[in-house]
Amino acid sequence: MKTAYSILLILVATTVGWAQETQLLSKSEFLQNVLENGNLLKIKAQEVKEAKGDFNQANAVYLPSISASYTGSTTTNPLMAFGSKLNQEILTPSDFDPQLLNDPLRTDNFATKLEIRQPLINLDGIFQRKAAKSKYEATQFQAQRTKDYLELQVEENYMQLQLAHKMVEVMESSKAASEENLRIAKNSFDQGLLQRSDLLAAEVQVMEMENRLRYAQSNVKNISGRLAVMMNEEGGVVFQPTDMLNPANEVVAMDSISSERADIRAMRAASAAYEQQYQSDKMSFLPRLNAFGSYELYDDEFLQADANGYLVGAQLSWDLFDGNKRIAKTGKSKAAYERSNLEYEQYLAESKLELEKAYRMLNDASNELSLSEKALEQYEESLRIRKNRYREGLERTSELLFAEAKFAEKQLDYHQTVFQYNYALAYVRFLTKK
Repeated sequence: MKTAYSILLILVATTVGWAQETQLLSKSEFLQNVLENGNLLKIKAQEVKEAKGDFNQANAVYLPSISASYTGSTTTNPLMAFGSKLNQEILTPSDFDPQLLNDPLRTDNFATKLEIRQPLINLDGIFQRKAAKSKYEATQFQAQRTKDYLELQVEENYMQLQLAHKMVEVMESSKAASEENLRIAKNSFDQGLLQRSDLLAAEVQVMEMENRLRYAQSNVKNISGRLAVMMNEEGGVVFQPTDMLNPANEVVAMDSISSERADIRAMRAASAAYEQQYQSDKMSFLPRLNAFGSYELYDDEFLQADANGYLVGAQLSWDLFDGNKRIAKTGKSKAAYERSNLEYEQYLAESKLELEKAYRMLNDASNELSLSEKALEQYEESLRIRKNRYREGLERTSELLFAEAKFAEKQLDYHQTVFQYNYALAYVRFLTKK
């Protein structure tokens, strides 16, 4: 009686713990919510914007730089005072008095200046712009590959949710069968047809099924929480999949790694960025040609402009030696470029190896699925026979309980194998995507 009361308490606790808001969720809805609301793609989108900002900044190699300023000053410095009057066009013969030149009175000056600088030939800047463009393209390809990876994660996590609910179903069915076995065992024990050890074994199996059911229910909640995080939603909801966990009916053709796959294109673009940066550092040894011009307004009163003038010119500059900094920087960028090429080759080799492993994993999962289907049929038939014999008193309780446990185990194995097969198929699609 005490054992039965304990089982009743476990049942009540399980029911209360499982009582939680349930929400139906299809795989297409899950994918849409992840792509639209998930934070990972939003983060990648901001990284693309950052790279685009760097690329737009590099347009300065072609575009002019324009600035305007308004300056007010007062001085008794002989040179500055004379120059201010000269700019204001107010010099008189008396200003050339040596005493005034050497010890001028306070002179006020207000200057408005509009200045423009236009790059003409900056070869290092041109290659820096090309490097920024390649980096921007690489970031775009990385964002695309992130989307592909998210789709694979959606497949995997949704199948985990399906598998977790299948585990709950199997455990509930096994628990119901164990409770029926316990009922029959109690009747037989009351009639003196069964030993107490067999009755205790039936009670223990009911409790074991209860524990496994609670574990399966907790697993559903854990996976539901992970799905909520991926969709950037509040937790506390148990998701119920509307799509069934069945073996995917899809024929996979042996294919190779596509050179147009987004991550591989990102690697190529990154390598191109390193190459352009290396070229830029080499071009920094050449001279630069820039044009400049300014228009200036002067007066000795605030917000006045009685005098004006302009300046236009061009500058050819050449940094002949800067303490070996450019030579060292060029050597560093060359090493980075060569490293990126080696990383690209290594990444291709590892990607090809990963695809070969994926095809083997898919083939193994397919064989395992066929075997699991046969084993499930066999244990289901064996359990059916043992149940019939048990009702007729021709089978021991321990043998029936063992058959029940093995059938539940084979059910879980089958659903786990379906998960592995479907995931292997999705992973192959991920690796061969163009």
